Parts: sequence; C-alpha cells; structure tokens
Amino acid sequence: MGAAERIERAAASVLMPGFLGTEPPPWLARAVRGGLGSVLYFGQNFTGDTARLSAELHRLAPGLLIASDEEGGAVSRLHAGGPAPYPSHAELGAADDTDRTREVARALGEELAGVGVDAALSPVVDVNSDPLNPVIGVRAFGDRPDLAARHGAAFVEGLHRAGRASAAKHFPGHGDTRVDSHAALPVIDIGADLLAERELVPFAAAVRAGADMVMAGHIVVPAVDGAPASVSPRWYALLREDLGFAGVAITDALDMKGLAHFTGAADPVEGVARGAVAALAAGADLLCLGNPATAGGTGEEAYRAALEAVSSAVAAGEVPESRLTEASARVAALSARVRPGAARGGLQTP
Repeated sequence: MGAAERIERAAASVLMPGFLGTEPPPWLARAVRGGLGSVLYFGQNFTGDTARLSAELHRLAPGLLIASDEEGGAVSRLHAGGPAPYPSHAELGAADDTDRTREVARALGEELAGVGVDAALSPVVDVNSDPLNPVIGVRAFGDRPDLAARHGAAFVEGLHRAGRASAAKHFPGHGDTRVDSHAALPVIDIGADLLAERELVPFAAAVRAGADMVMAGHIVVPAVDGAPASVSPRWYALLREDLGFAGVAITDALDMKGLAHFTGAADPVEGVARGAVAALAAGADLLCLGNPATAGGTGEEAYRAALEAVSSAVAAGEVPESRLTEASARVAALSARVRPGAARGGLQTP
C-alpha cells in the first residue's frame, strides 16, 4: 500500500457521514470497503428494516461503528415523528431516581442493539442554566451540576449494560447560551472558576463512569480560547489532561452554521471540509459530518469533500500523520469493543 492510499484509508476511518435511505447507497458501500470508520443513522434510516440495513453494513466491514442520536424524549431517531417511548432527560432529572435513569438507558440501548446500532450519541450532560436556552432545554437533566453529573453517569452505565457505547455531549457545555449552534456560534462569557464548578462537573462524572466518547460542541468560551471547542487544541488538551479522558473525542455535526461562522465557509460542503481538517488538527478523533436530509445532498458530497480535505492536509504536512494515526487507532479500539460478535460484557458496568 502506497503512502497516498494509506493516508486516504486512515482519513476515511475517522469520518462519520450520514446518508439517505434504508439500504446502503453505492457510494456508502464503496466508502465502507475503503476503510470508513463510522456511519450515523438519522430518522430517514429507520423507516425500513433497520436490522437488515445494519447487518449489511456490518457485513461489508464488521468493525464499522454504527451510531445514532438517541437521547430519549423528543430527540429520537428510532421513533422520529411518533410518540417518544422513553422519558426525556428533564423528566428523569425531575424524578431524580438514578436507578430509573440507568434502567431507561439500558432499555434504550437494548432497542438499539436489536437493530444493529452500536452507539448512542447520548447522554446530554449540559447544565441547562439559562432557562431561555433555545436548543438544550428538556434535553438536559436539569440546571444543577450535581444533578446532571449523577444522571449523566447513570445513563452511561445503563447504555453499557446493554452493550452500547455512549457519548457525553456537548463539551464543554451548551446550557448557558441563548444561541443555537445549528444556526449561529454561541459564546459563553464566563470565568474559569464558574466553568470548573458548573459546566465541567458532569463531563468529569461521565468520564469517570466510562463514557466512550465525548462530543465537542461548536461553542466559544473566551476564558479558554477564541475558537469553538470543536476546533480548539486547548479544549481537547483540557479534556485529556484535566478530565483524564482517554476515549474517542467526537465533533458535533460539522455542517452546523455555528462552525461555518467561524471557518468563514459560505458553501456547506466546503464548511464540512474545513471543519474536518481543523477539528482533526486540534485533537478530534471522529468527525461527524451531519445529516444530509437537512443539509441537502445525499451525504456523498460531504463525505468526499472531507475525505479529500483531510487526506490532502495530512499528505501536505499541514496535519501530522501521527495525529491521524492516533485518531484512527482510538476509533478502531472503540469499534472493536462494540462490533457484532464481540463479547457484550466488554462494555458493561459492574
């Protein structure tokens, strides 16, 4: 294998595209055979025989990580457009019964397992400190750090009992904003002390509970860095060094306007490409490209643009190949623990 092919295959392994339909489109099948590390299911992918879809993708690459945004409450891809069978994080926080939270997460995880989904992009561990927050709200366990910490940890443990991977989000915290990062770039103007006492508490608890992934949001906290956390070396260093996280750092969707506002990309596909390079260089391991059903296109456009941009940046030395290798190894290690046929006990919490 030549250097260019090696780099491109490694670049594919750190990408997580979405796609349209309930069967693998030809471009996705080629990408999976070419080393794609992960795919993300959205509502449009659950309208057919999802178990068969997952089985086909896993047949193409047994180590492929299949994930979905499944939080419970209104944010459900499994039950998009229908009644939510699982309570929202806010309902669980209001009841303040961590055993119930753990059991809900276990049941949700077992339903995901039944359709071949390996990872849930949950729990939301943001502290919903601003009641006018337009995007978190009932997705959070509440407005107290201790509450979010206890229930976030319990949710991680419940997913593990179902053999599913988890992702604590949206690091470093999206609760004290009045801007939705899907639409613009939130800035949280708080000091380092409040950040440590409030925003970071539930992330630290999720890390201690064994969260497999932490999702970095497109959020600026000027006290730490002027760049969004998703593309900030300082934030990834804090996550690794201060919180002791050793798992997969995943980005929020790279097609979101909050990140495009920072990169200056007017074209959504170009925004994904720029964001992918910046996030990988900063310390992200898995690059979530976004939902083609809302961004437009089929998913192939964003995937090809990100693949080319990352491969070119590494080949040119703009991003060290060692950084790509590190990210690829972390994704592969997570996939190895949850891929079909692996012992389900590998992720279970004692």
